[in-house]
Amino acid sequence: MSNVKPYILIAVVALLAGVIYYLESGKVMQVRTSDIIKNLSKMNKEEKAKLYEPAKEISSPDGFVNTDKITVGEHIGKDVVLVDFWTYSCINCQRTIPYLNAWYEKYKDKGLVIIGVHTPEFEFEKKYENVLAAAKKFDIKYPVVIDNDFSTWNAYGNRYWPRKYLIDIDGYIVYDHIGEGGYEKTEKKIQELLEERMRVLGVAGNIDKEISKPGSAEEVDGAFPRSPEIYFGADRNTYLGNGSSNTRGEFVFNEPAGVKTNILYLDGRWNMDSEYAENKSAGAKIIFRYQAQKVFFVASAENETEMQVLKDGVPHKTLKIKESGLYRLIEDENWGEHTLEIIINSPGLKAFTFTFG
Repeated sequence: MSNVKPYILIAVVALLAGVIYYLESGKVMQVRTSDIIKNLSKMNKEEKAKLYEPAKEISSPDGFVNTDKITVGEHIGKDVVLVDFWTYSCINCQRTIPYLNAWYEKYKDKGLVIIGVHTPEFEFEKKYENVLAAAKKFDIKYPVVIDNDFSTWNAYGNRYWPRKYLIDIDGYIVYDHIGEGGYEKTEKKIQELLEERMRVLGVAGNIDKEISKPGSAEEVDGAFPRSPEIYFGADRNTYLGNGSSNTRGEFVFNEPAGVKTNILYLDGRWNMDSEYAENKSAGAKIIFRYQAQKVFFVASAENETEMQVLKDGVPHKTLKIKESGLYRLIEDENWGEHTLEIIINSPGLKAFTFTFG
């Protein structure tokens, strides 16, 4: 270890800190695939029961999209079930949807059932019409269950968006994956479970072994560090740099003389609610120096609100905010460190989070 240069040690520590952050934040990029590699075709139900947990049922659903009703239990002994926990304003979830769509189209007639469990992070994501609009926007055809009370989420002991669980024909959770990525491994597991289903049911035919590569999929380069997810609401705004974090109420913020990387700064009059910060003055500003290629912003406004986006002091784009959801602010070709400024022309914008890619 004496020959390892200090800056290498610092880089390793920073990388570990980044992984810990993504695990703790709930919304994650590719972090972990957990499955016990076994030949399921040579295992009976009793042997599986010693290794795997039984599937959990959908609990007290608050509504359905693309179906009148669906349960996990009705498919045990008949199909392979993929349960995907997601929420529509999460960019990590959005980037997995093209793969889910591709798998559904490719394997739905071979015995694959996908159930999207929409467990909301924010209050606006509990609204049925918002989830329905998101399903249409992302061209989701598989059933979606609305899990506003987190009861299905809790039944699975889940903590992350997104997360996928694969349930075999015997009703056991034989595979799960946290976050983005791992698509090839997940699809190979789907193929294996579908082949097992064919053997159990005595169904003739073959499973297409080609790995899906949806054209609409968005690639993510994880080679560079990126800023952590930044929350504006008082309950989680621990990165607020020029005010008291975890404090609700209306405050006047003053733009600092200098800004630090990965620290959130506000300017103007703002109301700090539990989930969001809402500007109460025209010309209010958000300032953040980030490390990333892309910047995403979860926001809403009761009345359409226009804002100016600047990168390193140069006007970048103008956006109009109204619908509650995720907005794309910066989409550069290359990774970099830059200062983002948002100038809000009129009161009423609700800022929830920044996320980075």
